[in-house]
Amino acid sequence: MTAGALRPAPLLQIQGLSKGYGEGTVVLDQLALTLQTGEYIAIMGESGSGKSTLLNLIAGLDRPDRGSVLFEGADLAGLTDDARTRLRRGGMGFIFQAFHILPYLTALQNVMLPLQLLQAPRSDAVARARDMLARCGIGALQARLPRELSGGELQRIAIARALVHRPRLLLADEPTGNLDAQTALQILQLLREQLRETGAGAILITHSATAAASADRTLHLRGGRLSARPQISTAQGL
Repeated sequence: MTAGALRPAPLLQIQGLSKGYGEGTVVLDQLALTLQTGEYIAIMGESGSGKSTLLNLIAGLDRPDRGSVLFEGADLAGLTDDARTRLRRGGMGFIFQAFHILPYLTALQNVMLPLQLLQAPRSDAVARARDMLARCGIGALQARLPRELSGGELQRIAIARALVHRPRLLLADEPTGNLDAQTALQILQLLREQLRETGAGAILITHSATAAASADRTLHLRGGRLSARPQISTAQGL
């Protein structure tokens, strides 16, 4: 970047974010976060620290009590429900700990879903889903049903589905929590490779220091706020 050139606008900018549940229960307190395009960060925290609440707010699935979540400059709280849904479908991808793979659809059909929701032509959806399955190392399993696949294979499908529509932001909630250590490392390596290929920004929510080590930087959620300072007690296993 040349001297005096403007820095690109953040992909995601969170300012003064606060959220509580019930009387006197503060989960997030004046939280701030900036994520640049192509940046991959991990957020660690103990159970109940507010990691899932933060992810729901970033995705526009919940509304903050105060503060703002700006995705590509758009304040999610200022959008209608339909506008948030369209933004989420087109601009975000999700990887869940429990996979959320539909049991009655094949691997290929599961990966095609985001493209179908965006009303992509069927031929394009099939081609892109097959390509992403191949990139994730399971191209030969496209006709298999979920019950015929291992946990690691299901998580690869989840990654393929999350990235097939080329989202600008990937949100991953404990994506290795149900996997053994060796499979988890393989999944983290695959995720990192795919993020580099697509250029998507990503937020990984995890309790695992091993998983967090795959990110560009790690933040810790404690007392409702994020900091780069490690917590005193952090789960180390996958």
